[in-house]
Amino acid sequence: MTRRRRFRVAGHVLRNGSAALCALLLYYSVPVAWAFDLDAWPGRTVGVITFLVGVVGLAWLVWRRVERFLRTPGSTGARIDSVLMVVCVVCVVFALYYFRLQQLQPDQFDGLNTRTDALYYTLMTLGTIGYGDVHAVGQVARIATMVQVVFDLVVLGTLLAIITTSVTGRIEEAARVARALSDATDTKR
Repeated sequence: MTRRRRFRVAGHVLRNGSAALCALLLYYSVPVAWAFDLDAWPGRTVGVITFLVGVVGLAWLVWRRVERFLRTPGSTGARIDSVLMVVCVVCVVFALYYFRLQQLQPDQFDGLNTRTDALYYTLMTLGTIGYGDVHAVGQVARIATMVQVVFDLVVLGTLLAIITTSVTGRIEEAARVARALSDATDTKR
């Protein structure tokens, strides 16, 4: 692997890792049950700062991805990075929704008690694994899960299309180069 390629791969890993970290900061610090009591405000400073770092970090990363995609729309790496950013953001949104839904209507899920449970459920649904230890019981939770499954199928299909298009393009380019070399060799004879 060339040095330039290693830096490019490291950049993708760093960007996607940063997106996941900011998404987790946001997820674990977003105030889902805040009662805006001004007397309790000083004790929430760390939570507010963590929340703001997560929001600002995700916003900056999304902006950078959009900007990069607009500069190089045909880049496979940029397209995959963009899809992974959407996955990070949407996983946080679904997990927060599931957690808050369970807080407001405790009969919607079986086994979902904490934010980690909600994130776990979201990621297991995304991965189409579904171990069954956390599952939707109520109608609202089932509808939300169905919406997430449809989203997941679209995302997985998009990633598959991006990879397939990239591989097909590389194979076609290699065939063109081979034909050009063969034609050049034939004309020299």
